[in-house]
Amino acid sequence: MGKANKVVLAYSGGLDTSVIIPWLKENYGAEVIAVCVDLGQPEDYDAVEKKAIKSGASKAYIVDAKEEFVKDYVWPTVKAGAIYEGKYLLGTSFARPLIGKILVDIAEKEGADAIAHGATGKGNDQVRFELAIKALAPNMKIIAPWREWDLKSRTDCMEYAAKHDIPVVATKKHPYSMDQNVWHLSHEGGDLENPANAPKDDVYLVTHTPEQAPDEAGYVTVSFKDGVPVAVDGQEGTPLQLLEKLNEIGAHYGVGVVDIVENRLVGMKSRGVYENPGGSII
Repeated sequence: MGKANKVVLAYSGGLDTSVIIPWLKENYGAEVIAVCVDLGQPEDYDAVEKKAIKSGASKAYIVDAKEEFVKDYVWPTVKAGAIYEGKYLLGTSFARPLIGKILVDIAEKEGADAIAHGATGKGNDQVRFELAIKALAPNMKIIAPWREWDLKSRTDCMEYAAKHDIPVVATKKHPYSMDQNVWHLSHEGGDLENPANAPKDDVYLVTHTPEQAPDEAGYVTVSFKDGVPVAVDGQEGTPLQLLEKLNEIGAHYGVGVVDIVENRLVGMKSRGVYENPGGSII
């Protein structure tokens, strides 16, 4: 596995990335700095920071990048009309390069010689993170624990966490793998892996189901300049404010659910159910 003096870790506050902290210290002999990037996912960021330190990180950064995300990543994607197979609005795909950029910025600031992430060896995220990091810091060492360690399941991770006194909150686990930011919420895994299964109502955490949506039509006016929104119903705002307003309107009317079977870069097929209320309106 080699050695690393100081590692910057893409940290979510979840079980996997919390376990990665002591694992990096044990297997690489490294100091670990946790970095959590706020792109609009609902989290208690004070609790995330405390958990990172409790798990063994020497320092924890919480970076609010929501406005930058919408202005420099969402809006250019809107202008490009970039939609995967005519349906998927790429909410996870273009979030990863921004996270990679922030990881590199902090790694260079802290004098770190490696960056670690918690993406598995089966999905696209490992490629997204690593290409972004290599583009900005070609000589930076990248550590992907899921491709190296002996932990094979959530149960293994929980046992490891217990042995290392990592706090694991006992909550009812949502049965799906999710990724959320201000642009979208994705759901994969569980019973969605069978394409014959329609998404259950409890899948939707942002958008109303058609049954919950009003029977009466609603109308919204979006003003554009240079290919991106500048006002909603005549009210101007920052890119983030406009997107949040459109999310609120679209979710209320049950707009923005996408159900698609995708091709991963590694050759596997994956079904994803996405909630994109604001993006679908745009």
